[in-house]
Amino acid sequence: MLKMMDFKTKSIYYYKKTTDDEEKVLIDPNKLSEDGTVSLGSFSISDDGRYLGYTISRGGSDWREIFVKDIESGKLLDDHIQWVKFSGISWFKNGFFYTRFDTPKEGDELKGENKNPKVYYHQLGDEVVNDAVIFDDPAHPDRISTCSVTDDHQYLVLYQTESTSGNALYIKDLTTESAEIVKVVDDFEHDHRILDHSDGVFLLSTNYGAPKERIVKFSLKGLNKDEWVDLIPEQKDVLSGISIVGNKIITTYMTDAHDLVKVFNINGEYLYNVDLPTIGSVDGFVGEKDDEECYFSFNSFVYPSAIYKYNVVKNTTELFWKPEIDIDFDLYETKQVFFESKDGTKVPMFIVYKKGLELDGNNPTMLYGYGGFNISLTPSFSVSRMVLLENGGVYAMVNLRGGGEYGKEWHQAGTKLQKQNVFDDCIAAAEYLIDKKYTSADKLSLMGGSNGGLLVGAVTNQRPDLFEVSIPAVGVMDMLRYHKFTIGRFWATDYGTSEDSKEMFDYLYGYSPVHNVKEGVDYPAIMVMTADHDDRVVPAHSFKYIAALQDKYKGDHPVIIRIERKAGHGAGKPTSKMIEEAADLYSFIFYHLGVEPMYK
Repeated sequence: MLKMMDFKTKSIYYYKKTTDDEEKVLIDPNKLSEDGTVSLGSFSISDDGRYLGYTISRGGSDWREIFVKDIESGKLLDDHIQWVKFSGISWFKNGFFYTRFDTPKEGDELKGENKNPKVYYHQLGDEVVNDAVIFDDPAHPDRISTCSVTDDHQYLVLYQTESTSGNALYIKDLTTESAEIVKVVDDFEHDHRILDHSDGVFLLSTNYGAPKERIVKFSLKGLNKDEWVDLIPEQKDVLSGISIVGNKIITTYMTDAHDLVKVFNINGEYLYNVDLPTIGSVDGFVGEKDDEECYFSFNSFVYPSAIYKYNVVKNTTELFWKPEIDIDFDLYETKQVFFESKDGTKVPMFIVYKKGLELDGNNPTMLYGYGGFNISLTPSFSVSRMVLLENGGVYAMVNLRGGGEYGKEWHQAGTKLQKQNVFDDCIAAAEYLIDKKYTSADKLSLMGGSNGGLLVGAVTNQRPDLFEVSIPAVGVMDMLRYHKFTIGRFWATDYGTSEDSKEMFDYLYGYSPVHNVKEGVDYPAIMVMTADHDDRVVPAHSFKYIAALQDKYKGDHPVIIRIERKAGHGAGKPTSKMIEEAADLYSFIFYHLGVEPMYK
């Protein structure tokens, strides 16, 4: 359970041994640093419930440090591991498995390429230099290896990736010390994730032979992918979440970019759907394999995240907790529309606004998009977004190609030499909002972050006439050199690189935001947003883009950059920084869209 004590703090994690026990503090992220710039990453509790392993990030960096705490006494152990990135903490016996990189050269910590990580086992109390190397692949230094342990503690599962999609899969028997690592999949064409192991049978989710995902079963005696047996075959909707609780398989499917939950028995037979409050998004279904009850969260655009208790045997849902927010959400409504993109593809978009909205073209509007890396945008709540809605604004979230809303084919339709489809979808979304009189060009703002920052930069360059305001946040702006920094090379499966071929070079150069700022163009008001410790998309991208704009644009609109200090790609910010950022964001948008705030 999380609790926030005031607006300057981060949420505190509490725990109970049973639902009737008194809650106790598990970890308080506010005590990690005085200024709030050290944030809590992931955490994992040992199987005996004695120890808490957790990671921290300093200044928003992707680099993590692992610490271990005795839960009952609150004492911090001496175990401390640095240069960890993209790793969990997988407990086994009196220690855990994790992934660590070599110590980077001085000065390269936030910009150098991250290569050749290894999977280690750390025994509690041992020096880090004595950690055993479990998996190393020096012949392929560009690959990243991560791991997990099956719930029955019989197998170590190793995943290896060389991009943001597709992974190899290996398994090691932990019951035999001399056991070799067994290859299950050694290519990177598809995504695979081990869900469970029982009596020699593994359950696996995969998009091999199923672009929208399926669940299969196999044994180590039958590793040929074509011999995998369907447990839950591919459905018409995208399989996006799986939990095994109470000997049932709880699946989350994405249907037109919102969630639907189906329950199957362990043999793959459909049982029933889980009732949800409205169109929205679910997360969790956290529980043990033999539990009858588990917990999940649900939220939507005007439905703050609430926690529900679900009985998997009775198929009953009970509200466990919801936040108290002084907003009348009944005043707002959400509509989903479908429009045609440039090539005739049907694209979905959610539109949120106050009931009674007049379609007169005069409504201040924010269009938000992402369109990449198989990442799906589904309905979610944001308290800062309510500032826009309360002031009569419209929020539109478009589900662009390149995302994962309709499976692998939808994703691939927005990658590499088809990346322009993503920009065309976004342009068509803006034109739809204007044509249907939700807004007009002088009342429309465009926003996106990371890959969405690239989207904003490219679309603003291509169609500056459609927007009054553009907000590219932590964006990938230099498409010719993005792969030269930190983990940028992992994005090549979506973008391609300038070194692949002349055709790919020319294509990237044709839309790269940094290289397509033109003189004599009337650009909208632009606020580029970045952070000095962003080692995911290094701030040099934003610096180059704003430099190009300020050099070539001579119009009346401001083109400025906002640089957050001691912050990274977005995660782990203290509440005070998030409030300051939201205040600057909406002040900039409101001023240029002519919104007079209802509160001062």
